[in-house]
Amino acid sequence: YKQVDEAEKEGMVRGVFEQVSGKYDVMNDVMSAGMHRCWKDTMVSRLDPQLGKRYLDVAGGTGDVAFRILDALNEQQMRSPPLSSPEGGITISDINPKMLEQGEIRYLERKKTTDAVEIDFKEANAEELPFPDNTFDGYTIAFGIRNVTHIDRALKEAHRVLKPKGRLLVLEFSRVENDTIRSLYDAYSMNVIPVFGQIVANDWHSYQYLVESIRKFPPQEEFAAMIRDAGFKGVAYDSLTFGVVALHSGWKI
Repeated sequence: YKQVDEAEKEGMVRGVFEQVSGKYDVMNDVMSAGMHRCWKDTMVSRLDPQLGKRYLDVAGGTGDVAFRILDALNEQQMRSPPLSSPEGGITISDINPKMLEQGEIRYLERKKTTDAVEIDFKEANAEELPFPDNTFDGYTIAFGIRNVTHIDRALKEAHRVLKPKGRLLVLEFSRVENDTIRSLYDAYSMNVIPVFGQIVANDWHSYQYLVESIRKFPPQEEFAAMIRDAGFKGVAYDSLTFGVVALHSGWKI
């Protein structure tokens, strides 16, 4: 695996996602064989968004998770009388302006006057979020935490910006538990994904980095311990699709 110096990682990650921003949906399909849609649906279902609450989706540039949260709130609004003074909302933050640009384009294409809440976009580093303490009821990050230079700092920031009783949900590629399936998945990811990256996006190296970042990410129990160390309680995780990904959860008490 390529060793990335800590001081260089942020710039390298920014460059990788600038390269793939225009083909991000295709990238997700290649990386997950199309399963990322189901995993994100599971994440938002577990979040159980509620009208009047505020949600932050970090590393959420293109809006995949935030739009699912908005859809859930719109469905809830159709079933319930509107709040007299809704205070809720959704914020997407991402360190990469090109990713946010893709998300804003998609949002303008799908935005309706009947939306339950509006989505706002903020360029921000997950390690230094520009939000006051105790701001959000829910914090989500899907396939982004492994690209953060200092994961422990990002988790502490998540804890800081969440309100008491707020929930953290992290969806990330993880460690496949079955040895046979793991060897097959490793062979697919290391040998096939970069080739697809070259074919669909003319970009071998970015996809190679993304695959290697998955292999280096802590397994389920180790990452759960990091969430606890950041101050979260009731920490738990579910391995999805044999552990190809894991959905981690924690609460700010």
